[in-house]
Amino acid sequence: MIAEDESKHLFLLSGQSNMKRFQHKQFFTPAVQAAYGADNVIIIKNAEGGQPISKWYKAWISGEGEKPEKTGQLYDSLIENIKEKTAGIKIKSVTFIWMQGEADVKAGNVDVYAKSFRGLLGQLEKDLKRKDINVIIGRLSDYGLKKRSNLKWEEMRKVQMKLADENPRVCWVDTDDLNGEKNSLHYVRPEGYRKLGERYVEAARKLIKGNNK
Repeated sequence: MIAEDESKHLFLLSGQSNMKRFQHKQFFTPAVQAAYGADNVIIIKNAEGGQPISKWYKAWISGEGEKPEKTGQLYDSLIENIKEKTAGIKIKSVTFIWMQGEADVKAGNVDVYAKSFRGLLGQLEKDLKRKDINVIIGRLSDYGLKKRSNLKWEEMRKVQMKLADENPRVCWVDTDDLNGEKNSLHYVRPEGYRKLGERYVEAARKLIKGNNK
């Protein structure tokens, strides 16, 4: 049997392009290894640009009741990675870091996003057999407000903040200052992603300290 002090903290980083571009090995891994010990953390990243939440949430249905032919492909690959890297290992905490939403704004599916995200979290809780998953949401930046003036973009930001407000294990981090003076869709390399990593780490440490006592 594995002693409690030999258990590990599991960090799951998932989402679309800004997560895909996030250099976690440079801007996230060293900090959490310093905080918890290099041998005490497992970090898994699973991201693909331009993907809607339906690629994670298997029961996704549009507001009109339409369901894609295939759902959950990226989620399945995430779960396979988790199984492979955690086999026989006791997990002390799970922190799910989520950077996604642009594709759902573009497709006009903000109306079902909150339900879909809750469903995704429920999937993860069921498959990992635990109800104590910490969640960090990277809120959409101001790109869609200043470059496109998209009302659905602001609505999505509010949905993401509401998801954090309703669950003590969920928080959101600000990204408005990470995409440069031109308010680009993607964050400035490398400084924007470095700051993003710092915010992820700070939020993760607070959630773990507050919820995994």
